[in-house]
Amino acid sequence: MKRSQDIPVVLLHALPLSSAMWQEQAAALRARGHTVITPDQRGFGTVPLGTAQPSLDIVADDLAVLLDERGIDQVTLVGCSMGGYAAMAFLRRYPHRVRALALFAARAGADSPQAAAERLKFADLMLDDATRDHVVARTTPLLVGATTRARRPDLVDRILTMTKAAAPEAVAWAQRAIAARPDSLPVLRSTDVPAVVVTGEEDELVALEEAMSAADALPRGRLVTVPGAGHLQPLEAPDYVTDLLTTLLDDAATADGKR
Repeated sequence: MKRSQDIPVVLLHALPLSSAMWQEQAAALRARGHTVITPDQRGFGTVPLGTAQPSLDIVADDLAVLLDERGIDQVTLVGCSMGGYAAMAFLRRYPHRVRALALFAARAGADSPQAAAERLKFADLMLDDATRDHVVARTTPLLVGATTRARRPDLVDRILTMTKAAAPEAVAWAQRAIAARPDSLPVLRSTDVPAVVVTGEEDELVALEEAMSAADALPRGRLVTVPGAGHLQPLEAPDYVTDLLTTLLDDAATADGKR
Protein backbone atom coordinates (compact mmCIF):
# COMPACT_ATOMS: atom_id res chain seq x y z
CA MET A 1 0.00 0.00 0.00
CA LYS A 2 1.24 3.48 -0.82
CA ARG A 3 1.88 5.85 2.04
CA SER A 4 0.20 9.24 2.01
CA GLN A 5 3.71 10.74 2.02
CA ASP A 6 4.29 9.24 -1.44
CA ILE A 7 1.79 11.69 -2.93
CA PRO A 8 3.27 15.10 -3.80
CA VAL A 9 1.03 18.01 -2.87
CA VAL A 10 0.54 21.17 -4.94
CA LEU A 11 -0.91 24.21 -3.16
CA LEU A 12 -2.22 26.95 -5.49
CA HIS A 13 -2.74 30.40 -4.03
CA ALA A 14 -5.64 32.83 -4.06
CA LEU A 15 -5.91 36.19 -5.79
CA PRO A 16 -4.24 38.60 -5.14
CA LEU A 17 -1.87 36.78 -2.80
CA SER A 18 1.16 34.58 -3.39
CA SER A 19 2.37 31.15 -2.39
CA ALA A 20 3.21 32.63 1.04
CA MET A 21 -0.45 32.19 2.01
CA TRP A 22 0.18 28.43 2.33
CA GLN A 23 3.22 28.64 4.59
CA GLU A 24 1.54 27.07 7.63
CA GLN A 25 0.14 24.11 5.69
CA ALA A 26 3.32 23.62 3.67
CA ALA A 27 5.46 23.49 6.81
CA ALA A 28 3.12 21.04 8.55
CA LEU A 29 2.88 18.71 5.56
CA ARG A 30 6.63 18.76 4.97
CA ALA A 31 7.12 17.86 8.62
CA ARG A 32 5.03 14.75 7.91
CA GLY A 33 7.35 13.82 5.04
CA HIS A 34 5.33 15.11 2.09
CA THR A 35 6.79 16.71 -0.99
CA VAL A 36 4.98 20.07 -1.12
CA ILE A 37 5.04 22.43 -4.10
CA THR A 38 3.76 25.99 -3.64
CA PRO A 39 4.16 27.73 -6.99
CA ASP A 40 3.55 31.40 -7.52
CA GLN A 41 1.18 31.91 -10.41
CA ARG A 42 1.92 34.21 -13.33
CA GLY A 43 2.73 37.73 -12.20
CA PHE A 44 2.75 36.91 -8.49
CA GLY A 45 5.61 36.38 -6.10
CA THR A 46 8.76 35.87 -8.11
CA VAL A 47 7.15 34.75 -11.38
CA PRO A 48 6.98 37.19 -14.32
CA LEU A 49 3.61 37.82 -15.93
CA GLY A 50 4.79 37.27 -19.47
CA THR A 51 2.94 38.32 -22.61
CA ALA A 52 0.29 35.60 -23.01
CA GLN A 53 -3.37 36.58 -23.20
CA PRO A 54 -5.31 35.98 -19.97
CA SER A 55 -6.24 32.31 -19.68
CA LEU A 56 -6.38 29.80 -16.87
CA ASP A 57 -5.29 27.16 -19.37
CA ILE A 58 -1.94 28.96 -19.54
CA VAL A 59 -1.69 28.77 -15.76
CA ALA A 60 -2.49 25.05 -15.87
CA ASP A 61 0.15 24.49 -18.53
CA ASP A 62 2.68 26.39 -16.39
CA LEU A 63 2.05 23.92 -13.59
CA ALA A 64 2.39 20.93 -15.92
CA VAL A 65 5.77 22.23 -17.08
CA LEU A 66 6.89 22.72 -13.47
CA LEU A 67 5.90 19.16 -12.55
CA ASP A 68 7.65 17.79 -15.63
CA GLU A 69 10.82 19.65 -14.68
CA ARG A 70 10.71 18.01 -11.25
CA GLY A 71 9.92 14.55 -12.62
CA ILE A 72 6.52 14.44 -10.92
CA ASP A 73 3.67 12.66 -12.66
CA GLN A 74 0.67 12.74 -10.31
CA VAL A 75 -0.23 15.01 -7.42
CA THR A 76 -2.80 15.89 -4.85
CA LEU A 77 -4.04 19.20 -6.20
CA VAL A 78 -5.18 21.93 -3.80
CA GLY A 79 -6.39 25.39 -4.76
CA CYS A 80 -7.94 28.32 -2.96
CA SER A 81 -10.11 30.84 -4.82
CA MET A 82 -8.10 31.68 -7.98
CA GLY A 83 -5.99 28.65 -7.14
CA GLY A 84 -9.15 26.56 -7.23
CA TYR A 85 -9.99 27.86 -10.69
CA ALA A 86 -6.45 27.05 -11.83
CA ALA A 87 -6.81 23.58 -10.29
CA MET A 88 -9.99 22.94 -12.27
CA ALA A 89 -8.28 24.14 -15.46
CA PHE A 90 -5.43 21.70 -14.76
CA LEU A 91 -7.99 18.97 -14.14
CA ARG A 92 -9.61 19.65 -17.53
CA ARG A 93 -6.29 19.50 -19.36
CA TYR A 94 -4.43 16.87 -17.35
CA PRO A 95 -7.02 14.68 -15.58
CA HIS A 96 -4.66 11.69 -15.39
CA ARG A 97 -2.23 13.68 -13.24
CA VAL A 98 -4.61 14.36 -10.32
CA ARG A 99 -4.76 11.74 -7.56
CA ALA A 100 -6.84 13.79 -5.11
CA LEU A 101 -8.45 17.21 -5.16
CA ALA A 102 -9.23 19.97 -2.66
CA LEU A 103 -11.09 23.11 -3.70
CA PHE A 104 -11.29 26.01 -1.24
CA ALA A 105 -13.56 29.01 -1.84
CA ALA A 106 -14.01 28.34 -5.56
CA ARG A 107 -17.18 27.99 -7.58
CA ALA A 108 -17.28 25.33 -10.28
CA GLY A 109 -19.70 27.09 -12.60
CA ALA A 110 -18.73 29.75 -15.10
CA ASP A 111 -19.32 33.39 -14.24
CA SER A 112 -22.69 34.86 -15.16
CA PRO A 113 -22.47 37.70 -17.67
CA GLN A 114 -22.94 40.17 -14.82
CA ALA A 115 -20.22 38.56 -12.68
CA ALA A 116 -17.82 38.46 -15.61
CA ALA A 117 -18.50 42.13 -16.33
CA GLU A 118 -17.78 43.00 -12.70
CA ARG A 119 -14.45 41.17 -12.89
CA LEU A 120 -13.49 43.04 -16.04
CA LYS A 121 -14.43 46.34 -14.40
CA PHE A 122 -12.32 45.40 -11.37
CA ALA A 123 -9.40 44.70 -13.70
CA ASP A 124 -9.73 48.13 -15.27
CA LEU A 125 -9.90 49.82 -11.85
CA MET A 126 -6.73 48.04 -10.75
CA LEU A 127 -4.88 49.49 -13.72
CA ASP A 128 -6.03 53.02 -12.95
CA ASP A 129 -3.71 54.89 -10.57
CA ALA A 130 -6.63 57.03 -9.42
CA THR A 131 -8.78 54.14 -8.23
CA ARG A 132 -6.40 51.30 -7.33
CA ASP A 133 -5.73 52.10 -3.66
CA HIS A 134 -9.42 52.65 -2.93
CA VAL A 135 -10.36 49.35 -4.58
CA VAL A 136 -7.74 47.42 -2.63
CA ALA A 137 -8.75 49.01 0.68
CA ARG A 138 -12.45 48.37 0.04
CA THR A 139 -12.23 44.77 -1.16
CA THR A 140 -9.46 43.26 0.96
CA PRO A 141 -11.54 43.01 4.19
CA LEU A 142 -14.11 40.96 2.24
CA LEU A 143 -11.52 38.22 1.80
CA VAL A 144 -11.96 37.19 5.43
CA GLY A 145 -14.99 36.53 7.59
CA ALA A 146 -16.60 38.83 10.13
CA THR A 147 -15.08 36.84 12.99
CA THR A 148 -11.59 37.30 11.59
CA ARG A 149 -12.15 41.01 11.00
CA ALA A 150 -13.30 41.43 14.61
CA ARG A 151 -10.77 39.21 16.35
CA ARG A 152 -7.70 39.07 14.08
CA PRO A 153 -6.75 42.60 12.99
CA ASP A 154 -3.18 41.36 12.71
CA LEU A 155 -4.20 38.86 10.03
CA VAL A 156 -6.28 41.46 8.19
CA ASP A 157 -3.23 43.73 8.15
CA ARG A 158 -1.03 40.88 6.93
CA ILE A 159 -3.42 40.15 4.07
CA LEU A 160 -3.65 43.84 3.21
CA THR A 161 0.14 43.97 2.98
CA MET A 162 0.10 41.02 0.59
CA THR A 163 -2.63 42.51 -1.58
CA LYS A 164 -0.81 45.83 -1.82
CA ALA A 165 2.34 43.98 -2.91
CA ALA A 166 0.59 42.36 -5.88
CA ALA A 167 1.39 43.88 -9.26
CA PRO A 168 -1.72 45.61 -10.65
CA GLU A 169 -1.07 44.14 -14.09
CA ALA A 170 -1.01 40.63 -12.64
CA VAL A 171 -4.26 41.17 -10.73
CA ALA A 172 -5.97 42.52 -13.85
CA TRP A 173 -4.66 39.62 -15.96
CA ALA A 174 -5.91 37.08 -13.43
CA GLN A 175 -9.35 38.66 -13.15
CA ARG A 176 -9.72 38.58 -16.92
CA ALA A 177 -8.62 34.95 -17.04
CA ILE A 178 -11.09 33.99 -14.32
CA ALA A 179 -13.92 35.88 -16.06
CA ALA A 180 -13.33 33.83 -19.21
CA ARG A 181 -13.22 30.41 -17.55
CA PRO A 182 -15.69 27.72 -18.68
CA ASP A 183 -18.12 25.73 -16.56
CA SER A 184 -16.11 23.08 -14.68
CA LEU A 185 -19.04 21.02 -13.39
CA PRO A 186 -18.79 18.52 -16.28
CA VAL A 187 -15.13 17.80 -15.53
CA LEU A 188 -15.85 17.46 -11.81
CA ARG A 189 -18.54 14.89 -12.57
CA SER A 190 -15.95 12.76 -14.36
CA THR A 191 -13.28 13.14 -11.66
CA ASP A 192 -13.39 9.93 -9.62
CA VAL A 193 -10.73 10.68 -7.03
CA PRO A 194 -10.91 11.49 -3.31
CA ALA A 195 -12.02 15.11 -3.14
CA VAL A 196 -13.08 17.75 -0.67
CA VAL A 197 -14.80 21.07 -1.32
CA VAL A 198 -14.26 23.60 1.45
CA THR A 199 -16.27 26.71 2.19
CA GLY A 200 -16.06 29.24 4.98
CA GLU A 201 -19.08 29.65 7.21
CA GLU A 202 -18.68 33.42 6.77
CA ASP A 203 -17.52 33.53 3.13
CA GLU A 204 -19.04 36.64 1.57
CA LEU A 205 -17.77 35.90 -1.95
CA VAL A 206 -18.75 32.29 -2.68
CA ALA A 207 -22.18 31.12 -1.57
CA LEU A 208 -22.70 27.85 0.28
CA GLU A 209 -24.97 26.67 -2.53
CA GLU A 210 -22.12 27.04 -5.01
CA ALA A 211 -19.81 24.96 -2.83
CA MET A 212 -22.53 22.33 -2.47
CA SER A 213 -22.91 22.19 -6.24
CA ALA A 214 -19.20 21.46 -6.69
CA ALA A 215 -19.16 18.82 -3.95
CA ASP A 216 -22.26 17.12 -5.35
CA ALA A 217 -20.68 16.97 -8.82
CA LEU A 218 -17.64 15.05 -7.60
CA PRO A 219 -18.29 11.29 -7.38
CA ARG A 220 -16.17 11.03 -4.23
CA GLY A 221 -16.53 14.60 -3.09
CA ARG A 222 -17.52 15.82 0.33
CA LEU A 223 -18.36 19.29 1.56
CA VAL A 224 -16.73 20.82 4.61
CA THR A 225 -17.71 24.15 6.15
CA VAL A 226 -15.03 25.86 8.23
CA PRO A 227 -16.63 27.59 11.23
CA GLY A 228 -15.81 31.23 11.79
CA ALA A 229 -13.89 31.56 8.52
CA GLY A 230 -14.50 33.58 5.41
CA HIS A 231 -12.97 33.29 1.94
CA LEU A 232 -9.35 32.62 2.90
CA GLN A 233 -9.76 29.56 5.09
CA PRO A 234 -6.08 28.47 4.91
CA LEU A 235 -5.08 31.76 6.58
CA GLU A 236 -8.05 32.11 8.90
CA ALA A 237 -8.07 28.51 10.17
CA PRO A 238 -4.61 27.09 9.35
CA ASP A 239 -4.67 24.10 11.69
CA TYR A 240 -8.19 23.13 10.63
CA VAL A 241 -7.15 23.25 6.97
CA THR A 242 -3.98 21.25 7.61
CA ASP A 243 -6.08 18.53 9.26
CA LEU A 244 -8.41 18.49 6.25
CA LEU A 245 -5.50 18.07 3.86
CA THR A 246 -3.94 15.36 5.99
CA THR A 247 -7.20 13.41 5.92
CA LEU A 248 -7.50 13.84 2.16
CA LEU A 249 -3.95 12.57 1.63
CA ASP A 250 -4.61 9.55 3.83
CA ASP A 251 -7.81 8.85 1.87
CA ALA A 252 -5.91 9.06 -1.41
CA ALA A 253 -3.24 6.64 -0.19
CA THR A 254 -5.90 4.20 1.03
CA ALA A 255 -7.72 4.41 -2.30
CA ASP A 256 -4.49 3.67 -4.16
CA GLY A 257 -3.85 0.66 -1.95
CA LYS A 258 -7.22 -0.82 -2.87
CA ARG A 259 -6.60 -0.63 -6.62
